[in-house]
Amino acid sequence: MLFLVGLRPLGLLVLRLALGLIFLFHGYPKLFSAPRQTAEMFAKLGFANGTSYAIGALEVFGGILLVVGFFTRPIALLLAAEMGVAMWKVHLAKGYLAVHEYEFPLIVGAAALALATCGPGGISLDEILLPSKTPRAAAGKPKPAK
Repeated sequence: MLFLVGLRPLGLLVLRLALGLIFLFHGYPKLFSAPRQTAEMFAKLGFANGTSYAIGALEVFGGILLVVGFFTRPIALLLAAEMGVAMWKVHLAKGYLAVHEYEFPLIVGAAALALATCGPGGISLDEILLPSKTPRAAAGKPKPAK
């Protein structure tokens, strides 16, 4: 399945676009639609004042940065950490066997962690403005066995 290696930039682009849109649309209400109600809900969950605004900003602007592929690795790592905290503080209240309670933050956090570890791919502002040190011809080729 070596032909799939050539599709890696496209696969990472699709992952970035999907994940960026998800975070953008989940963060938008925290900042613009119902910021006061969201802040009150976060306070009831035990978060410090202003946390909802910080999380909303991370999700909105982080989502935009993921879509364009700029500062992908640090943003994706922050978003993955956010999803880990969300699962721990909010979604695991009914236990780890209640997968339906935390499946969304789990998959979104796992996807963000995948982007943090794999990078944005070749179709990104990161690659245009900060090209990787790995030559493109060798980037996806498997090493010959010795």
